[in-house]
Amino acid sequence: MSRLVAFAAIQGGYNIVSKVEGKYKKALATYNADTKVGFPNTAYYLPVIYSLLGMKVETLEDMKKPLDFARGLLPPHVKGSHHLPYLGPLLDAGMAALLAFEIEEALRYLTDPGFYFHSEDIDEASGKIWLGAADDTVFRKRGVEFVDGSAPGFAAIVGAAPSPEIAKMIVEEYQKRSLYIFLAANQNGTTVAEQLIEAGVQIGWNTRIVPFGPDISSAIFALGFANRAAMAFGGIKPGDYKTMLLYNKNRIFAFVNALGDVNAEWAAAAAGCVNWGFPTLADTDIPEILPTGICTYEHVVANVKHDEMVQKSVEVRGLKVTVSKIDIPCAFGPAYEGERVRGADLYCQCGGGKTQCTELVKMAEMGEIEDGKVIVDGPDLKDVKEGGTFSLAIYVQVAGREFQTDFEPILERQIHHLINYIQGIMHIGQRDISWVRVSKAAVDKGFTLKDIGVVLHAKLHQDFGKILDKIQVTLFTKKDDVDKLTARARAEYKMRDERVEKMTDEAEAIFYSCTLCQSFAPNHVCTVSPERTGLCGAYNWMDCKASYEINPTGPNQPIEKGECLDPVLGQFKGVNEFILKASRGAVTHYNFYSMVIDPMTTCGCCECIAATLPSCNGVMTVGRDYAGETPCGMKFTTLAGVMGGGAELKERIVKRGEEMGIPNFYDMIADETVGITEEEILPFLQEKGHPALSMPSIIGG
Repeated sequence: MSRLVAFAAIQGGYNIVSKVEGKYKKALATYNADTKVGFPNTAYYLPVIYSLLGMKVETLEDMKKPLDFARGLLPPHVKGSHHLPYLGPLLDAGMAALLAFEIEEALRYLTDPGFYFHSEDIDEASGKIWLGAADDTVFRKRGVEFVDGSAPGFAAIVGAAPSPEIAKMIVEEYQKRSLYIFLAANQNGTTVAEQLIEAGVQIGWNTRIVPFGPDISSAIFALGFANRAAMAFGGIKPGDYKTMLLYNKNRIFAFVNALGDVNAEWAAAAAGCVNWGFPTLADTDIPEILPTGICTYEHVVANVKHDEMVQKSVEVRGLKVTVSKIDIPCAFGPAYEGERVRGADLYCQCGGGKTQCTELVKMAEMGEIEDGKVIVDGPDLKDVKEGGTFSLAIYVQVAGREFQTDFEPILERQIHHLINYIQGIMHIGQRDISWVRVSKAAVDKGFTLKDIGVVLHAKLHQDFGKILDKIQVTLFTKKDDVDKLTARARAEYKMRDERVEKMTDEAEAIFYSCTLCQSFAPNHVCTVSPERTGLCGAYNWMDCKASYEINPTGPNQPIEKGECLDPVLGQFKGVNEFILKASRGAVTHYNFYSMVIDPMTTCGCCECIAATLPSCNGVMTVGRDYAGETPCGMKFTTLAGVMGGGAELKERIVKRGEEMGIPNFYDMIADETVGITEEEILPFLQEKGHPALSMPSIIGG
């Protein structure tokens, strides 16, 4: 920590306490010691002093004790030879300054009773724009919002922006996040409150923009409001300062924005706010306090650009954004997740074997992306003719202090059901085999590809706000760009899959459920083990484990596999018990390792389907792109109506063959060029010496 910031804050603390001591002596010389003092219409006396020290200040004489306490908090001045950490003395100096500020404002109410306008709204016509301390009527009306979450916290802005337009921009961004904005102090002869009035912005309690006062001392009203909320709604007893400060740190997401030159008194006020866990972010080059300790993250951050002030403040304070309204032209909600877009209703589509459709979620650094930014790079739906197709790559970048790369596939899989939440839009599949169908009705309402990004930003914040702070979405529609991202995505998928390739089902006692697709298949339950992904292939065992860590009540629940009932077929007692409940009694058991005897159920998200060929004692696999006949006598579309499976990759087949001691195993596989009936492919298998022909019959007997 810089010695300069400690020096400034401690010097500011001394200046403030000395100044207030002088004002107090002057008041004692003017008024009787038993003269009543305090803020209007409140049962909380001077709330910061009352809440932290348990002292009831009711008369002029009562001010002496907390003022002496403030003097006693002031630490020794920082000297050049002092090499010890400065945070403790800094906090004490800041607290001393704030206690003195509250006494100063109470003296103002005594000596200049008309200075503050006692109302919820300003009176611009008469120039009464400073509202001072909120009385208990206003406090009880507004304070509960800080407890029920409708107002997660407040931004205390001190000073003035370079222009009214910048002030308006900053304040309106905070309003979008449901925060209160508390205004205090002046800079260069003006204040943010006056700038907002000039910019045509309504201020007052009703718009959540509260002009407390023109001096830095009036910032104490914000802290008093927070402490009153802790006493009234949090049950914190007056004088229990440790619990009081921790309550504010953990429950009231507040912070200070210092706009303009930071003098010693501002530095002391900023240091005092750190006691509450409230950091300060400044637009000037002031000494920073970056190590964490009291605040959730950094304590003082400097040189923040005005267009980054809001996002940086939210990030540093650890405030999680909640987007209350999803601004798209179509209805949105879980009720539409199972909706189908059929041929007669179809306007256009991507993926599904017709074009490429890829989805990728990647972790980014905080400074690399802009929260809420949605980019459509290429033609949009208006450029697609009715009945046409287009390529699409959905690239979601996320950043968060608590985010891990292991969480990427979990968020990636959310794209499936979140797009399905949009009325008139259908989504099937995942990864690089997705399929999106857009209805005529959605396009008629004005739906565009940007709306997909708006939905993903809003819902991922809502559902995963604990682990992420920023989300930026890019939708590529130019074929070359889509292909480029697809190549990158496939490399990412490969790395994810390789994490679990050496794990075995025998070695793990816990498997995981996956019920993400129950909107399409209500009785379907996948069980994911180290050696088996879900039927769609989207989640492997590691992905499910990470998903459960993020959302313990979500679709990926741990299953104790329990007793092994059949080691050959792969049936486990614990799994059976779980799926019986999760399928609502529709499925009593299934086997992990059999296609013939009670195989695992499917949701229908099939890109490849496997079927047995009894005469060949083997298994055939057909992909969605192949429209012809197959050796089992059914086309893909017919097979898809009764069962599903997972995709196979050539390099993995080759690798597995080598592991089994059959390096040319891939070349032994018959495809449609060899034949489309069992009779046609059997000679090929015999010629190649396919190992299936010497194995026990897969259908018994």
